[in-house]
Amino acid sequence: MSALEAKIDDLYRQPLNDFTSARNALAKSLTGADAQRVRALAKPTVVPWAVNQVYWRARAAYDRLMKSGERLLTAQIAALEGRPADVRAASEAHRRAIADAVAEAERLAAPAGSKPSPDALARTLEALSLATSAPAAPGRLTGALQPAGFEALAGITPKAASGPADAGHYRQHAETAHRKDTGGVGQADRDLKRARAEEEAARVRAAASVRQARKRDAELKSADAAVARAEAAERLARASWERAHDELLEARRKRSELKSEVSKSEVSKSEV
Repeated sequence: MSALEAKIDDLYRQPLNDFTSARNALAKSLTGADAQRVRALAKPTVVPWAVNQVYWRARAAYDRLMKSGERLLTAQIAALEGRPADVRAASEAHRRAIADAVAEAERLAAPAGSKPSPDALARTLEALSLATSAPAAPGRLTGALQPAGFEALAGITPKAASGPADAGHYRQHAETAHRKDTGGVGQADRDLKRARAEEEAARVRAAASVRQARKRDAELKSADAAVARAEAAERLARASWERAHDELLEARRKRSELKSEVSKSEVSKSEV
């Protein structure tokens, strides 16, 4: 992490009322693009600021929340695909993790005189933990979040998975039925909710595939770098061996010349 990124992180750790003055002071200490970037940083509202404090000052609770959200998503997707999954247990664990994180946020906000809404905290924490990709800069939220509707998956009857295109088609079909069939509003609503949930599940699976592909790409790059280092070390070792071999041959040649000179000298002495 660069020195500037560390200083920006420090801004989001500050008491909420100190954010603006601390940001402006940091911007004045910088020049060029860095100064412009810092001046453009938005001051968090109360709820995201409190959530940021959970990340910075109660990391264990934050990590439990994120892991519970990941487990819930995994269980919900497994249920949709017809695989064994205890969605209820995962959902209950997730709710407990949200409640714990809300309590931490309220505790951390109290000394600063801030009183974030517990409901708004819960919604933001839920949305954060059920996001299909990690936040680009955790601990730097500036606005409250809303859950994306993935909670609807908990009540879905498990069935075979559908791809993103199939899910989108099914959702479109259900929305059409919802508009046209005014006599079957209840069924259309259920179909629409299921279609939206299946589309979201497909999106999550696609995002998971992208994350896995990126992970494999990173691992491949790391392996390529390791191979390159090993090959460089091998070349260096080979070059060192060749130099040593050349030095050995040169030493033997000199020794042979010296022996020859000594022999000639002894012959000359004997003739004398």
